[in-house]
Amino acid sequence: MKRIVVIIVGALMILVGALVKPAEAQSNCGLRQDIASKLERTYQETPTGIGLSKNGGVFEVFTSPNGTWTILFTKPDGLSCMMAVGDNWESKAPELAGLAS
Repeated sequence: MKRIVVIIVGALMILVGALVKPAEAQSNCGLRQDIASKLERTYQETPTGIGLSKNGGVFEVFTSPNGTWTILFTKPDGLSCMMAVGDNWESKAPELAGLAS
């Protein structure tokens, strides 16, 4: 009997884990304006860089004076998703980054 209970509990834990991950992923996506507003309100992050990907999507880097950062990707269909977040952002002048001509 104990073995059956352990198997059932284990199966339920796997099922719950499978259901939670997609929900977490969805919370990282939404309308660009909503995400940008939340980043500014919560972390004082504002857009400091932007680039166009080959598939027509837009990558944006949001940074704050405190060093937090977020990379946001907006797909051509308009859905925006946070791709990466972190701390200790440092902006480099082009000369220091080796990009000066």
